[in-house]
Amino acid sequence: QVQLVESGGGLVQPGGSLRLSCAASGIIFNRYTMAWYRQAPGKQRELVAHITRGDTTNYADSVKGRFTISRDNAKKTIYLEMNSLKPEDTAVYYCNAQILNTYYWGQGTQVTVSS
Repeated sequence: QVQLVESGGGLVQPGGSLRLSCAASGIIFNRYTMAWYRQAPGKQRELVAHITRGDTTNYADSVKGRFTISRDNAKKTIYLEMNSLKPEDTAVYYCNAQILNTYYWGQGTQVTVSS
């Protein structure tokens, strides 16, 4: 059974930082491209960042220079370091694992940026 479990969300003031984690089980982790998506109320889910099994990364323009995605294959975990957070970063953040045409999703973790 595949499980992706996110953690680390919460309430933070504008300009603050958070670190999200996603622990995977039930997959051969180092074969998967891993990603973070987010969905704000009333909006479509969007890609935030992804990291391939070769550690190539890609970011949405809106988070470039502020967010960093990383992976630890030994721990079967990915991270999203989020700095200089803005109110528009408020959303539910989802972990995603992809290989070929197979996708797995976590349950999401809420990030709220507000003063």
